[in-house]
Amino acid sequence: MTTTARGKFGKFLLVVGRLALAAIFIVAAYAKLKPQAAVPWSAGSVRVSLAMFAMQVDSYQLLPPAFVSPAAHLLPPFEMFVGLWLLSGFALRYSALVTSLLMALFFAVTVRSYLLGLEINCGCFGPGERLGPKTLVRDGSLFALALAVAIGAFLIRRKRNNASTEQATSLA
Repeated sequence: MTTTARGKFGKFLLVVGRLALAAIFIVAAYAKLKPQAAVPWSAGSVRVSLAMFAMQVDSYQLLPPAFVSPAAHLLPPFEMFVGLWLLSGFALRYSALVTSLLMALFFAVTVRSYLLGLEINCGCFGPGERLGPKTLVRDGSLFALALAVAIGAFLIRRKRNNASTEQATSLA
C-alpha cells in the first residue's frame, strides 16, 4: 500500500470513527431526554425523564446528594453537544480529546461500580440496561475508539503542519 493510499485510508477510518462516536453520543443523550412510554414531548416529560436519570446517577453512589440532580440535568445536553461537535468535524482534535476524557470517566465509573458489586442500571442509553460485563466491554471499546480518533486527529494535523512547513521551505 502506498503512502498516499495509507493516508487516505487513515483519514477514512478517522471520519468513520468520528461519525460513529457522534451517533453514539447523540443517541445516548436522546435516550436520556426522551419521554418515557407513550408520553408526548414537553418540558414536563423531559423533566420526568431527567428525574429518572438522576435516580440512575444516584445509584452509582459516587456523588453527594446535592450534586446528583445537577449532574443528571447537565450530562445529557453535554452529551448532545459533544455528539454534534464531533458530527461537525470542527476543531476535531479538541472534540476528540473531550470525547476521550468523557469516555475515560464513563469507563472508570462503570468499572468501579462493577467491582463494588453494585447491581444497578447502567443509564448509558436510558433506563433498563443492567451494569455487567457486556457494559464494561462496550464502554471499554468506545473509550478505545475515542482514543484512536483523538490520536488520529492529532497525527493528521501534525502531518498537515509538516507538509505545510516543507512546502514553505521549498518555496523560499
